[in-house]
Amino acid sequence: MTAAAGSGGAASASALDPTRVWRYDGEILGVGSASGTRLVVGLWRRSPFGTFADVMVEDPGGRRTLLAPSREIADEVARLYRFDQVRLGPVRVQGSAASDAHPGLLVVSAPGLRLTVTLGGRDGLGRVLSLLPRGLAASTSWARVVDAPARLLAPGVRTAGLTRDGRRATYGAWDRRRAIAVEGTWSGEDLGVLAPVDPPVRFGFGSSPRAPGLTRVVTTVRP
Repeated sequence: MTAAAGSGGAASASALDPTRVWRYDGEILGVGSASGTRLVVGLWRRSPFGTFADVMVEDPGGRRTLLAPSREIADEVARLYRFDQVRLGPVRVQGSAASDAHPGLLVVSAPGLRLTVTLGGRDGLGRVLSLLPRGLAASTSWARVVDAPARLLAPGVRTAGLTRDGRRATYGAWDRRRAIAVEGTWSGEDLGVLAPVDPPVRFGFGSSPRAPGLTRVVTTVRP
């Protein structure tokens, strides 16, 4: 995988229409750190806003911060999830491919954040997900079917639920790779070494698995 996401394009007014169905196709990176800070990075290759990246940060005290590349994107993400503050500015992600034999890197820069994550091969969940046909894994019907098992297998994780503004959202996962190391700073403080995403982040109905990793997903939001 090669990941690159920048400041995102300006959305048209229709892209913010809550009566439309919108899909976000890309990856979600979830990692914890020894400092207690947990981070969820969205790398969206196809979306109503074009290609963009955003970051959700929860610090050890539970303060939730959204890092977004534009006001339009921040407003839409804040309709879906809950935050205590928003920081606007360039959000850039550069990466190199990871495989079962060779690690990869994701380098994230955003307002107040510098993050480098080393990725490994597929974990057990990734091997299972990779067996699913992409069309099935991305379907909203499948996401609703597997929601209950997902909650049992990965406490805090949901694949179907309601957004902050009452729309229906699903996460269709179809691959996953382990995160094996992390380094960086948040608001000038060292993050420390990689740790589980524990306690679960509290941005909305969906969380990130406790085990750090990069999940390929299609997110669908509908009225």
